[in-house]
Amino acid sequence: MEKHVRKLTKTSTHSLYVIIPKDILEKYKWREKQRVVIVDKGRGKIEISDYRSK
Repeated sequence: MEKHVRKLTKTSTHSLYVIIPKDILEKYKWREKQRVVIVDKGRGKIEISDYRSK
C-alpha cells in the first residue's frame, strides 16, 4: 500500500477539498463528477466509496 500525502485546500467558507492521485482514480475507474459516498470512520479516518457499490 503506497502512502500519498495531500493538503486540504479551502474552496469556500464551509468546504475543503483534497486531490486524489491519478493512479488511485484509474485503479477504481473513477471519473470526473462521479458520485461517491463519504463515511466518517472516527479516529481521523474517512472512507470514500462508489455510490453504486452498496
